[in-house]
Amino acid sequence: MYTKEEIVKSVPQTGFVGQPKGLFPLFFTEFWERFSYYGMRAILIFYMYYAVKDGGLGLDRSQANIIMSIYGSLIYMSGIIGGWIADRIIGTQKSVFYGGILIMIGHIALALPGGAMSLYASMFFIIIGTGLLKPNVSAVVGDLYADNDPRRDSGFSIFYMGINMGAFLSPLLVGWTEQKWGFHAGFAVSAVGMFIGLVVFVLSKKNLGLAGSQPTNPMNEQEKKKAAINFSIGGAVVLVLGIIAYTTGNASIENFSLLITTLGVLIPTVFMIYMYRSPKTTEVEKSRLLAYVPLFISAVMFWAIAEQSATTLATFVDTRTDLTLGNFEIPPSWFQSLNPLFIIALAPLFALLWTKWGERGPSTPKKFAFALIFAGASFIIMMIPSLITDGETLVSPLWVVFSFFLVVLGELLLSPVGLSATTKLAPAAFAGQTMALWFLASSAASAINAQLVRIYEVISETAYFGVLGALSVLLGIVILFLTPKISKAMRGIK
Repeated sequence: MYTKEEIVKSVPQTGFVGQPKGLFPLFFTEFWERFSYYGMRAILIFYMYYAVKDGGLGLDRSQANIIMSIYGSLIYMSGIIGGWIADRIIGTQKSVFYGGILIMIGHIALALPGGAMSLYASMFFIIIGTGLLKPNVSAVVGDLYADNDPRRDSGFSIFYMGINMGAFLSPLLVGWTEQKWGFHAGFAVSAVGMFIGLVVFVLSKKNLGLAGSQPTNPMNEQEKKKAAINFSIGGAVVLVLGIIAYTTGNASIENFSLLITTLGVLIPTVFMIYMYRSPKTTEVEKSRLLAYVPLFISAVMFWAIAEQSATTLATFVDTRTDLTLGNFEIPPSWFQSLNPLFIIALAPLFALLWTKWGERGPSTPKKFAFALIFAGASFIIMMIPSLITDGETLVSPLWVVFSFFLVVLGELLLSPVGLSATTKLAPAAFAGQTMALWFLASSAASAINAQLVRIYEVISETAYFGVLGALSVLLGIVILFLTPKISKAMRGIK
């Protein structure tokens, strides 16, 4: 095993905007991976429910929204498996490379006119590939820097900007391509994007040195045999349950969504109970873990609203907004660029604000509370176009733009703060696993959405947006009132 010092010394330390040279391949690999994913996601919901004559699969719209929610949940869940494979078997560098290949294969499957089977095959490859690439590319970034390197935070900020640049540009290009030449051409653009990312990674990989070249906790032979047995048993159980569900007529998307929702809620719950009860967790850490629970619940509520940008809000844009601008028809997929656009514009302002306020700034629980209020307001604002129309008249797209803007304000209060709080509140023995738990908040939110989006089709828009928005605001107010107790339980962590 290489030491941290040996790894850092192996990386050329100057070259990419004053950062280690290794940041270049990682920045552009993640740029193109996010380009491919968000471009595909921007048109996928429409591909599923558009009629066959319009190039789609002709699925029921409610079913399409359920599939999108399940997909999002499994994408986040897969990061746990991808992190384990990297830590125990192949290392983070290889995980990034193999993940990129699987993602590209998934996009190629969508680019081919293979119907529903190609859709599900694509989802399988992209879920596994994203699980391998997404968490591990960030881990390699961390390996480029010494622990006390002052460039670390700015390096991650540059890396984060690459994520949002890819997410901003892809819906525009993929959406335009889909409008001109159809869905499969749009998906092909995503496949090409991931291919470019892989080429950049391979050609520039030498600049990574030893970063991520070895697993951090490799298995011995006995552990390998045990893991093989466990995976074989797990695979056999899944196969048997699948056969039983199919033969008994229970293998429906709705039933599968119930399973994913149950797992999405159960896994993080069991995870937290296990950490709390562990003898490795000290009394102070137990107190901090209890303080983390309301923050985690808040994150689930927030992401349950934010993640609907690709489901209910995308459906609203497509079916309920007037997209004509003179002689130009705005592609509904272009609205998926709003979130990263607002983040790129506002993130530096928020960073400056926190720096200026310093210790006088709001505490972590207060930031979470305000994030929930903004998220709730983003849905409450969507009640207005429903109230002032008959539910069928096309409305101004500016309502959706303002909704996206409000939820981004909440995201900038919650997402980076949540990452930081997770690292500070995590028990020492479960530091890495607690970070995985933070991402499970998004998985749980998408899993819950698999049930919520079913309601969207059977009740009024006013009731749907109003109730969810009000719940988020109410939870935000509750967190505000609980802030003194949460802060006290955090034991010195602000």
